[in-house]
Amino acid sequence: MKKARDLNLLLKTTRRISSTPKMDPSDRYCFSPILRWNPEVENYFIKAYGADHFSVISKALTRPSSYSCVRVNTLKSTSDAVIEKLLKIIKEKGFDGDCHGKEGPEPDENVGSPPEESLKKGPIVKCHIPGLDYVLFVKGSGPHVIDYGYVPGAPPKEVIVSRKCAEAVLRGAQVFVPGVLACSAHVEKGDTVAVSVAIEQRNPNGGWASGMTRGTVLQGLQTDPYYFERNGLYIGQGTTTMSRAGLFRASEGIAVDMNDRVFRLPSFYDVLEGEIFLQNLPSIVAAHALDPQKGERILDMCAAPGGKTTAIAILMKDEGELVAIDRSHNKAQVIQKLAFEMSLTCITTYKLDALKAIRQRNETDDINTNQSSNSLRFDDEKASSSTTEGFNSDKTCKDNVSNAIEDGGTYVSKADIRKAMRRMRNGPGRNQCLGGRVENSKGFYPDSFDRVLLDAPCSALGLRPRLFVGEETIDSLKRHATYQRRMFDQAVKLVRPGGVIVYSTCTINPGENEAVVRYALNTYKFLSLASQNPRIGGPGLVGSCEFPDGRTEEWLRPGEENFVQRFDPSSSLDTIGFFIAKFSVGSKDV
Repeated sequence: MKKARDLNLLLKTTRRISSTPKMDPSDRYCFSPILRWNPEVENYFIKAYGADHFSVISKALTRPSSYSCVRVNTLKSTSDAVIEKLLKIIKEKGFDGDCHGKEGPEPDENVGSPPEESLKKGPIVKCHIPGLDYVLFVKGSGPHVIDYGYVPGAPPKEVIVSRKCAEAVLRGAQVFVPGVLACSAHVEKGDTVAVSVAIEQRNPNGGWASGMTRGTVLQGLQTDPYYFERNGLYIGQGTTTMSRAGLFRASEGIAVDMNDRVFRLPSFYDVLEGEIFLQNLPSIVAAHALDPQKGERILDMCAAPGGKTTAIAILMKDEGELVAIDRSHNKAQVIQKLAFEMSLTCITTYKLDALKAIRQRNETDDINTNQSSNSLRFDDEKASSSTTEGFNSDKTCKDNVSNAIEDGGTYVSKADIRKAMRRMRNGPGRNQCLGGRVENSKGFYPDSFDRVLLDAPCSALGLRPRLFVGEETIDSLKRHATYQRRMFDQAVKLVRPGGVIVYSTCTINPGENEAVVRYALNTYKFLSLASQNPRIGGPGLVGSCEFPDGRTEEWLRPGEENFVQRFDPSSSLDTIGFFIAKFSVGSKDV
């Protein structure tokens, strides 16, 4: 079976070679990806945006923004202090000279309050939008033309990475071992390699996959089965940190140190932890649109990984109660970890499915249980934080563990002692930083929150860079919208009369944006669209769309478009695709 499959692949490649003209190396060794949409989805978006505009949007989605947006934790630092530290880091990394490409966010004629200045004064500037001076723009550059050292008959050594790995590299990351799919034969540590990406292809079963077996050997010639699939998909050049054998034997670590990139954006991995958070500008605007106030009780319904949660907490001056929920325990832990790093105490995190967030009035509260578990969590936090200081030897660890046993009068096994010793030597791990597991929740009573943020799970068709979108169909987009409406129903019940709901997504799909707003306004007569501050996004889409099956999808009506914010990835603001709608909640008795 395998031999037959390999033979068919070889015959397919041979036919392609014979029918394909000779290619200029500059056409092959470049970055010029084309997003390939499902035809029905493409026609739908063309109806919404027009063919020319949608073509520009598709191209913009394949590239990262030309700047990084950094949010400063104003409870721990200041913008000026962070700028000084980041400038020093950028200079040490030798990045300062790379920042001379496209100039950050520019004014947009369709935007109400655009940034007043772009990144022309240096690699880092403050955002000049009123109220957002704690947001910093760090300049990047690209696309750059890279000389991969092509010589006729002697192609450069190559490494092919997965699509998700490539998208991370385009945002400034290195190539890590798990992302490597294939490489040339005889690659040794310290070799210079061209890095390209394998994009998912349709397989015979109807699914999508790269079709490449991890460990595939590349020749760099047209006889390679995947030679033509990576034309125009070269994302940069780097130096291998291990041999070919090591690349496919190791389980972690950096595989290729990227030293020449198509897009150059500074990496902020493990930089100024707790002082800054790398976050897209529209996400920060969504937190401001909620307009959180000190002392309020606020719910973040789909909170992971915690960027908007911590942004809201800082706007509240860490005073009040901010409940963050996520149905994944691991993701909820990530929120806890981020809150701990930023020294935010008003955030309470629960493992809870947002579709099951309503608690019935006849259920009893487990107050005593919660109090005891919170007390235990606090004790664990104190214990884990105390272990990070002053334990530099096994003897010290043993003494402290022995003292703990004597004080507690409880038998502890040798395995527990060894575990405690490791924790004392190495400090608290990720799961121990906040005392271990996240509390489960049975939900919340109706009308129990002043404000609710629903940053709904979506198709994510606004995220950049994005090199593959083929898996989305009209039916899958419809399912996303159905799921979001069910979540919105929960949000409406949880917010009190006189409260606020903010709904946001990171997609360009009108069915998940304007159509959900239409559903909300038609279903709940006590809801009304509210103005947002700051307002820097463009207007929403007005009208409707008819599908071949006779179904009609309604969007906004005239006069409603300027109450929402739609961030176009092709606009001069150069952000991800994003959508924000804000609702005022009237009397529910009407």
